[in-house]
Amino acid sequence: MQRVVIIGAGHAGFQCAASLRQEGFGGSIVLLGDEACLPYQRPPLSKAYLLAKAKASDLLFRPGRFFDEHRVQLVQGRAEYIDRRAQRVALQSGDSISYDHLVIATGSSPRKIALEGAALDGVVSLQTLSDADGLRERLAASRRAVVVGAGFIGLEFAAVARTLGLDVTVVDVADRALARAASAECAQIVVESHVRSGSRLLFRCGISALEGRNGKIAAVRTADGQELPADIVVVGIGAEPRTQLAVRAGLAVENGISVDEQLVTSDPAISAIGDVAGFPDQVSGRRIRLESVQNASDQARSVATRLTGKAVSHNPVPWFWSDQGELKLQIAGLRAADDEHVVLAEPQSRACTVLCIRNGRLAAVETINRAGDHMLARRLLAKGVHMTGAQARTPGFQLKDLN
Repeated sequence: MQRVVIIGAGHAGFQCAASLRQEGFGGSIVLLGDEACLPYQRPPLSKAYLLAKAKASDLLFRPGRFFDEHRVQLVQGRAEYIDRRAQRVALQSGDSISYDHLVIATGSSPRKIALEGAALDGVVSLQTLSDADGLRERLAASRRAVVVGAGFIGLEFAAVARTLGLDVTVVDVADRALARAASAECAQIVVESHVRSGSRLLFRCGISALEGRNGKIAAVRTADGQELPADIVVVGIGAEPRTQLAVRAGLAVENGISVDEQLVTSDPAISAIGDVAGFPDQVSGRRIRLESVQNASDQARSVATRLTGKAVSHNPVPWFWSDQGELKLQIAGLRAADDEHVVLAEPQSRACTVLCIRNGRLAAVETINRAGDHMLARRLLAKGVHMTGAQARTPGFQLKDLN
């Protein structure tokens, strides 16, 4: 194999390029990114970067010299088409790049809000460095923020906005926060923290209109008739995998670009990794797609190992985290809606551990301000620990009792 081309310079794409060199790959590596900057970390964008506690240079995976020293050709441009027969990637510029193996790591895009007024100045999403730069400027000139969506991104932004002194209202059509991401027990603690900080959270509350004045956002109108004045509206209602290239190339797509256990697409010369890849979950048997730094990095390493001719089995324990003001929420494993939940918490404490138990096994663990339990949970889940809810409710039980 002479040349590996990687489309996407986010966590998955960069890690794949770096891991190929770490694994001893001696061929050509081309890393194609569509932003006019060096590859960078995204999680700090909604936290430290918005608070001006981190500079853009602090976010870089590696300085520019890394790419020269490791012979990674960094190309800034947008891929338009994959010619599978010729094994070439056509760029928006008119150039094209040949490949022996192609890795698609195009990630996901924020879901748009389908309302008139969505294009008003001040209605924004947060995914890229450019988005965060614009938000920093708007935050400095704003007094009132409305957040649409009580997921990780929305709540992280809400915590930052309150820290900066803005009036904050969070609106979600679901009946609670983090409806897709965490248990109701964990979400309630998160909500209580935001309320203590002064934010207002409205659930079972849809948006009927985004109202502007002179082309700028002025208010959010809710489905039940409330008017929420706003200088800035941040939309955080999920993300959609960027599968357009795969669709045009005729690759199989189902909840992302379909890949097998080795992360290979329906074309053996093409792999897909990160947010864009839909892969078979060995626990549930379903095809799933994970949006996390951990998943992106783990899948990138797996593909790099495989492309250098080494055996690999990709089945790591998924884990996630979210920093929101005084809280650090960490999740290990994937919970299901019908899991049994057991909360391990001390009275009056803002720290807790939630055990998610399924069919006599520990399936997932959520922790708030308990980093030690999170790290232990990842080890326990990797081993496959048997337990029952009754066992977890035994007086004095702690997660370390399972170790």
